[in-house]
Amino acid sequence: MLTYTDLKKGILFILDGNPYEVVESSFSRMQQRKAVVQAKIRNLKTGKLIERSFQPSDQFVEADIKKRTLLFLYSHRGEYVFIDPPANQSEARPDSKSGRQNRANRFSLAEDIIGDKKKWLKPNTEVTAVFFEEKFLTFSLPIKMDLKVVEAPPGVQGDRATQGTKSATLETGVIVQVPPFINEGDMIRVNTETGNYAERVEKGTK
Repeated sequence: MLTYTDLKKGILFILDGNPYEVVESSFSRMQQRKAVVQAKIRNLKTGKLIERSFQPSDQFVEADIKKRTLLFLYSHRGEYVFIDPPANQSEARPDSKSGRQNRANRFSLAEDIIGDKKKWLKPNTEVTAVFFEEKFLTFSLPIKMDLKVVEAPPGVQGDRATQGTKSATLETGVIVQVPPFINEGDMIRVNTETGNYAERVEKGTK
């Protein structure tokens, strides 16, 4: 069983018969009152975010989930499509009779369920998928991902770091703050949990 103090970011648990993921949580103790945990949680079936307060008397069952690696393929009209990596080759070959691609082993999630994770997704990204009662519910991204800079103000002469940062647009469309020496075409590593720049992986060529 989980107690209210176990409800930290990323924990999956059952509430009112539904699986939830803790998105944010904070511990607080007001004067002459019991300690509580204020949490923002996401219903993994509907994608809906709610805020709840939990007390020491609350107990929860950890969600019985299964995890496995999936590969992100593409997004289309608000649907994000994933596939089991071992199925890639068969997926790419058209069915010999119908001329259509085999759609077995594909999974999809709606944009509202994915939430902010969509800003880091690019084709062929491996993610850790979460299944509850055999249904694909959500996924977690690699903590660090390498993304290409597609737009940035000119870098500083000599390629030396200076104080301050500038905005850069990455290949997924997300805008992050980077050091002044980062230029368009560079490949950088970003922390997907914080959204912060980590390092330059490869210098772009012109």
